[in-house]
Amino acid sequence: MIARAPYLFLLLILIPDVYLDLHYWCHKLPVGRRVVRWIPSILLVAYTLMLTYEANFIPDNPTILYIYLLLLGLIAVPKAMYMVLSVLGLSVCKLFHRKKNYGNLLGLLIVPVIWYIVLYGSFVGFKKLEVNHQTYTSEALPKAFNGYKIVLFSDAHVGSYTVKDQWILQKAIDSINSQKADIIVFAGDLQNIQPQDLYPHMDILNKLKAKDGVFSVLGNHDYAYYLGCDDAMKTANCRETVSLERQLGWTLLRNESQSIERGKEHIIIAGMENDGDGKKFPQKGDINKTLKNTTDKEFVMMLEHDPSAWRRKIIPDGRSQLTLSGHTHKMQFSIFGWCPMSLTGKEYSGWYREGGQALFVTAGLGGLIPFRFGAIGEIVVITLKAQ
Repeated sequence: MIARAPYLFLLLILIPDVYLDLHYWCHKLPVGRRVVRWIPSILLVAYTLMLTYEANFIPDNPTILYIYLLLLGLIAVPKAMYMVLSVLGLSVCKLFHRKKNYGNLLGLLIVPVIWYIVLYGSFVGFKKLEVNHQTYTSEALPKAFNGYKIVLFSDAHVGSYTVKDQWILQKAIDSINSQKADIIVFAGDLQNIQPQDLYPHMDILNKLKAKDGVFSVLGNHDYAYYLGCDDAMKTANCRETVSLERQLGWTLLRNESQSIERGKEHIIIAGMENDGDGKKFPQKGDINKTLKNTTDKEFVMMLEHDPSAWRRKIIPDGRSQLTLSGHTHKMQFSIFGWCPMSLTGKEYSGWYREGGQALFVTAGLGGLIPFRFGAIGEIVVITLKAQ
């Protein structure tokens, strides 16, 4: 992660200290105290440089990365925010010919707010879980499936749970099972970057039960896409992840579909491979292969990890009435119900509709980084209603 753009992290660390030193420290502090003020940033720079030599997206021991990001949030980010507000304050002073820089005061006030967000999100928010109840109504739904209960979860990222944090995952699995669902669906990103992430948690994941079983698709992290190795090794790792999911008793759908029956009626559950932008995220979805055995008259519930595929491939195809996705994590951050990701105009959380087609994007369960503020981890219970 750090190795992909180390200069951005270095700039975040160094520029605020350069600003503070030139505008305040050098005028008011002796050399010794100025050096002391620089020590935290110097240590963060050394930490950053160490992480740039990590071949994988995150270290094999992710705690090394988590500590780094925590320190970044507690030291570098508050300084950067103070600098931004101070600069804005200076601009106002020059524009209106004022002497007092109120940006400095705002900068000081925002520091404890940032500390609260970082500490709460890391040590409290990530451990919270909510059950989100939703209803989906469709004219195309067969009457026999009226009241059919789906439990959706996504983005478990089980590699982020240490042995002492396994209770968080266990709580989620218990909550899912307590819903007594007709079907459980998982929308991808079970691991962080490699199948070894799953080993300590297999017994917990194996406990998922539903009348019609557990169905899943792969997410971008499930393809070993972020390992620093050759393509052959990535393929072998992905193959092992697929094997482990099937060992759990889950039905993993890879550009394929199955029929679920109730008496003489049925619906189709389809699973398309992760279909991202093909640059940062794997683009492997084949909508025609996924739905090759379906007709326009059947009700199709599509699992697709990346919600961007909904407009790119699923809507133009027109055969899937309901699509369930994850991937965005709702940015793992929202404040007073507002998420910065809403500014992108992309589908990132909740319901979206286009004609007779609907998409639901879950905020997900966990995260590659164990942090959540506002965007609480969730499991989603969707009850189908025939119109």
